[in-house]
Amino acid sequence: MEFTYRTKGVCAQQIKFDLDDNKVTNVEFYGGCNGNLKAISKLVDGMSVDEIESVLKGNTCGFKPTSCADQLAIAVRAAANQMSEG
Repeated sequence: MEFTYRTKGVCAQQIKFDLDDNKVTNVEFYGGCNGNLKAISKLVDGMSVDEIESVLKGNTCGFKPTSCADQLAIAVRAAANQMSEG
């Protein structure tokens, strides 16, 4: 199932990804640091929500309390929660 997440407090404005059987694929960031975010997207492709969360949650960017990677961890958890509710 495809999900779109509007980010908060980072350069990327939104993240799109697919979540099927707790596996995240096809991650696309819109805005932000193009090269770095393409790399993150490739590295997490096929990882579970728990794996992404354990590696990326809490990462910061400069003086910001969050980062695009942290926002991805938040987004995939929100999508997983939404799927389990409904």
